[in-house]
Amino acid sequence: MAIKDVVSIIKNSILPIFENNGYELYDIEFVKEGPNWYLRIYADKEGGITIDDCELISKETSAILDKNDPIEQAYILEVSSPGIDRPLKKPEDYEKYKGEIVDIKLYKSVDKVKAFQGKLLGLEEETVTIEDEDGKVLSFKLSDIASCRLSVIF
Repeated sequence: MAIKDVVSIIKNSILPIFENNGYELYDIEFVKEGPNWYLRIYADKEGGITIDDCELISKETSAILDKNDPIEQAYILEVSSPGIDRPLKKPEDYEKYKGEIVDIKLYKSVDKVKAFQGKLLGLEEETVTIEDEDGKVLSFKLSDIASCRLSVIF
């Protein structure tokens, strides 16, 4: 079964856990790293996710996955918050974090630069727009962006 199909089945299976407990299902990854497969579930909620929240999600997810058994191979289940430097993946993420400072890394350099930082102005028609610290407005096609994350500034 294709990885995206596995992720879709898992998402549909565990969504009630999130809806019933006031959590947001931020992302699901099913990846192979070295000899091991990892199922990573990222959860969020207003005010942030706690260890107790992760434990509840992990236990309930394990019970559902043990019953339905949608994954053929052995895997390690990890449940966590997406972190303060969370990646922006869905169009809703770009809307939710509009006005925040983001770090953008590109697949290919633009004028010999691959990394940019600025205030997120939004996502429109597959184009992400930011304003850098000098007030310059920069736009990048989603297909050119390797990653876009919330910036951590101390």
